[in-house]
Amino acid sequence: MDFNNFYITYSNQNLEEFTLKFQLRNTSVTDRWIHKVLIAKKKFAIDDPSRFGGFGSIDEQSVYSIQLINETIKIINDHKPLIDKSLNSVDDQDTLNYLHHIFEVYHGLLNQQTHEYWLTAPDNVRKALANLNILVHRCEAISRDFNKPHHYVTWYQLPKIDQLKDEEYVLFEDTVKEGTVYLLYAEIGKTLEDLAVDNDQYIFDNAFKPFRYCSADFVVRFWNSSHDLIESNRKKVKQYYDNHSDFFINKDLPWGHPYLSTGAIPLADLIEAPENYLEILATHRYVKDVYFI
Repeated sequence: MDFNNFYITYSNQNLEEFTLKFQLRNTSVTDRWIHKVLIAKKKFAIDDPSRFGGFGSIDEQSVYSIQLINETIKIINDHKPLIDKSLNSVDDQDTLNYLHHIFEVYHGLLNQQTHEYWLTAPDNVRKALANLNILVHRCEAISRDFNKPHHYVTWYQLPKIDQLKDEEYVLFEDTVKEGTVYLLYAEIGKTLEDLAVDNDQYIFDNAFKPFRYCSADFVVRFWNSSHDLIESNRKKVKQYYDNHSDFFINKDLPWGHPYLSTGAIPLADLIEAPENYLEILATHRYVKDVYFI
């Protein structure tokens, strides 16, 4: 692609705009991602332009996220009782794992929504099932203090078809750099890293899904990971693998296999922003447009 830069335009409630400029990385994944974003823009709308996290106090984020997830549970159960738990704390990881398991089973796998519950559910219930996944991860981020400033851009119902090539897994980075755009995980399930960090005991064949797809979806993270956090995550991942080695070996996934890669693939890096850009973003939490030049 003949582009050098990526731009995101944000707006506030008064429709005042604010734009950040990013330098595109020169990789095959970035090239394919650009192509997919251009297609997504023509055919789909960003499904939640306000999907921001890490802004506001932890208490404010916790209360709001618990409210949202319990409202979502009610929408699902009002259609047909399915979930027998509610969430009272973002620190209740067992309930969050349970809710994610419900999502995996009744929403279905990527591009494979075949469960009778899904097939007979009205649109608002289907959307609630999809949101359950997002809200679970939102609560987990708050609980672990991972909820640093960030935002997601996804296109709902955008087909996920193109997969990463084996040689592209070397592009994964398990460190986070402030202002970097990363390819977003686009599976229904959890990577080894997700399972390890969640200490998820609901693991089964469909629960584990490696990072395979190259989609238009992305996340921008506005924080830097510490050395201690990186080392802690690496130890958790290795320990989880060792504790469940039979599961992974049976899938022909020895330690070091590309499908067990941690982190994400960086796509672009912030190069132009005022010093107080995070303060501005805090009041401009709506993605109005994304484009390339």
